[in-house]
Amino acid sequence: MKKQILSAVLISTMLAATLAGCGSKAADPTTAAPAAQTEAAKGEETKAPEAEAKAEEPKVDDANLSEVEKIIKEAETMSMEELAKKAIEESNGKTFYGVGNSSRGKTALPLFIEYLQSVDPSYTMEYEWQQPKNNKIFEQLSADSLKSSGTFAMTLIQDGNQIESKMVQTGILKTFIPKEWADANGTTADAYTGFLPLQTLNKVFMYNSTGNAEFNNCWDFVAEGVHPLYMDIDSEVVGKNFLYMLTEDTYAGWLKEAYDALDSSKQAYFKPVVDEMATDAQDLGLGENGAYALAWIKLWVENYNEQTDDGPICNTLVSKTATDQCGLLVYSKLRSVEESSEVSVNNIKVAAYQDGYKGIGGYGYCHYLFLTNNSPLPWTSCAFIAYMTNTADGFSAWGKDMGGYSSNPTVMEETEKIYGHSKGGYNDKGENEFDSKNDRGYEWWTTDGELVLEDPEYCADVSFTVGSWIELLTKYSDSAQ
Repeated sequence: MKKQILSAVLISTMLAATLAGCGSKAADPTTAAPAAQTEAAKGEETKAPEAEAKAEEPKVDDANLSEVEKIIKEAETMSMEELAKKAIEESNGKTFYGVGNSSRGKTALPLFIEYLQSVDPSYTMEYEWQQPKNNKIFEQLSADSLKSSGTFAMTLIQDGNQIESKMVQTGILKTFIPKEWADANGTTADAYTGFLPLQTLNKVFMYNSTGNAEFNNCWDFVAEGVHPLYMDIDSEVVGKNFLYMLTEDTYAGWLKEAYDALDSSKQAYFKPVVDEMATDAQDLGLGENGAYALAWIKLWVENYNEQTDDGPICNTLVSKTATDQCGLLVYSKLRSVEESSEVSVNNIKVAAYQDGYKGIGGYGYCHYLFLTNNSPLPWTSCAFIAYMTNTADGFSAWGKDMGGYSSNPTVMEETEKIYGHSKGGYNDKGENEFDSKNDRGYEWWTTDGELVLEDPEYCADVSFTVGSWIELLTKYSDSAQ
């Protein structure tokens, strides 16, 4: 039955692709992906975390630009100071409504107002920031887009897959690339393709180290009897994007390399699953190591212990009583651990930091910034976005957390100087008290740490095929409710 369903999925996908091809314009072969831009800009010592955001908005002739798009095009040539003057003229005495997956937009807004007041002391602006629960942000933005003038001026949003398919391709959200941000990343607004990331966040593999269990390889997290704590993929969809990305050739190759590093007894346990996945990998059109990706995904989905949030996962793992338990969770949660005789950061280890660890160390995804295409305050939105992406003060609402990296290399460097995340585990005496809190930084995580990075375009491309395959898997029956 599973094979029949999978075949039906693939037939439907090919038919949809054929129909789409008949009525769509061919991709512009001159459009460069951000990854290629990063390569071109390697003269910069520090590169921006773009999370391989290759998805791009449909090209629109200037004559057909919306009013918001016309403002964005002009704003992309302006300095932040020039944008500030435009914002003051537009929004003085008004109310700014924002919406986002992160509540910290509400923290950044008063700082932005203070910045505008440094330009014009008489400036005032009220603000409201909404954070919809249960992934309702897409419904909220879709409903607001039906108005001639929307309520929401801009958004800070995650989940590249749904952003690309539901928000960008439909024209609801529009990307603005601040001039200083482009300069810092060695590109221009015209040359850059993709969404504008505020930051990359990482979720990393951790395990309780009070017992004898060892996790020396990413395959150890899907071994027999291991049930990692993880937010359910149907409640936090970026977790499903992580699984999609594992089927991409680069990351499937990392899983194959990690498998090859296992001893023969462990390989013998996983090999039947890998062999079983070979046909599915071929049917899904995956690369040569696709079977390893599907095997890891299958074992993960069928064994992870479903949790409601990363906070409780962290609270569990750092407890002395959570012997040998493990999980995949947002790295920054360690910052809020209150040390006691029963709870300590020293009760866990970050897997990728351990000598000899092999394979993927975690998953990176972005918070992206957009204007709504019917923004009531587009100039103010552009200025706010420029402020958050080009200044350490603007990024400070997020900058206090390790594992959250500004997409502007200059701001990333300034943030590290302020907060010292690389030595976040050192105490006032200069002693390395909590080693797991010493963040090794974006460059390390995306190289040695083998962080899997979300690519919105790839996720959207495979969300129906690989996504439908994942839906056929049976989740671990004893998951926490």
